[in-house]
Amino acid sequence: MKYILLIVFIVCVTSIILGYNLDVSYGEKLIGGGVLGLFFVFIPLFSYHRWKGRDIKEYMITKENLDKMRDKERRK
Repeated sequence: MKYILLIVFIVCVTSIILGYNLDVSYGEKLIGGGVLGLFFVFIPLFSYHRWKGRDIKEYMITKENLDKMRDKERRK
């Protein structure tokens, strides 16, 4: 997954850079394709890769988590 993310990122960034630097009629399409690739392909894949195997409830504000945070503050 790490290599897929790297390849997608390099392709998207290269597309954006080439769209700016090349003087072709489809330069704006290269830029748009690169941006769409970053936002609709790279970021969801990256988010899935980083959050895989984690419990979402650990990051939500619940009564139990608030109590844990308050206990930590009292100990300091």
